[in-house]
Amino acid sequence: MKTGERTPAAPDDIGRTWADVVATARRSTADHLVVGTSGNVSARVGDVVLVTPSGVPYDRLGPGDAVGVDLDGRQVLGELAPTSELPMHLAVYRATDAAAIVHTHAPHATAVSTLVDEVPLIHYMAAALGGPVRVAPYALYGTDELAAHTLRALDGRTGCLLRNHGTLTHGATLEAAYDRTAQLEWMCRVWLAASAVPGRAPTLLTPAQLDEVTAKYRGYGQPG
Repeated sequence: MKTGERTPAAPDDIGRTWADVVATARRSTADHLVVGTSGNVSARVGDVVLVTPSGVPYDRLGPGDAVGVDLDGRQVLGELAPTSELPMHLAVYRATDAAAIVHTHAPHATAVSTLVDEVPLIHYMAAALGGPVRVAPYALYGTDELAAHTLRALDGRTGCLLRNHGTLTHGATLEAAYDRTAQLEWMCRVWLAASAVPGRAPTLLTPAQLDEVTAKYRGYGQPG
């Protein structure tokens, strides 16, 4: 089976996954990673990508509001319009084995996206995202240009920052994707806090030190 291919989705799987999508979107609001209807969440079930709709508060979404598209972007489920960031989500699903994506406007990560081209190695949890986290160049939201920038920043990674915009992480499950979002926001917050101390500069890990963590991560499980 080629990357990006899946088997058809069962109706029960659609229902369960949609409930998880809505719960994850609501969690991003509760954790202050998004404001209002900003950000978006998606998950892939077979050949269907379930995605949060455009402009609808997450607390208003119910079981009958599921929005689904195929990998070409054709709507196959629901009446609400998919998120405007659909091109970015679909690009990731086509290019990777991701089964879930979380996109937020997390404040500390967004601030860092305006300052650097790569998140400084402030903590070994960078290994959980595949290595140093890159910042995708700015492009207008919802465009193929932003999707292309995002894919390049994600090469070999499970998360990236979007300049002057936010974060995107993916994983085999919504839980994994969300955990990476939370870890990325936390790392950015730590770096900003350390960088703000007058007259001092944060001590950073070296690439070799991160490689040691990555090797251990692959052999024994997620760093913690």
